[in-house]
Amino acid sequence: MIAQLVTCFIATAAFAILFNAPKRSLIQCGLVGMISWMAYILLLEYDVDSILATLAATFLVGVISQTFAKYYKMPVIIFSVSGIIPLVPGGLAYNAMRRFVQNDYNEAVHFAVQAFMLSGSIALGLILSEVLNQTIRKKNPLP
Repeated sequence: MIAQLVTCFIATAAFAILFNAPKRSLIQCGLVGMISWMAYILLLEYDVDSILATLAATFLVGVISQTFAKYYKMPVIIFSVSGIIPLVPGGLAYNAMRRFVQNDYNEAVHFAVQAFMLSGSIALGLILSEVLNQTIRKKNPLP
């Protein structure tokens, strides 16, 4: 688990560099990605479905991103895009395309639907965290 978290931190921070995030935000970007991966893995270990685990981890990314954006006075997208990188189902999408090319359509559709559901849960998690943030801000407006 420690090796996965360290690797995830490095990969997420490296993606933040590619995304042209400010240098002073790289550690925070790495932390958001590492925390999202840790939440996802822990939920999977407790036999939570991968779609629900992705939704919960992405919701956590959104909440942490909102918090970091306020605290460090940076755009939310810097942290949220970097934070969801470990959760993106790139391997499933690759396997779906590979199966399509190999004319194994049943497996291809299976992988494609899984990738689509995980991608949807990522989008839904970010939306839910934003709705929560907007709700809290309306109840407690800043001066």
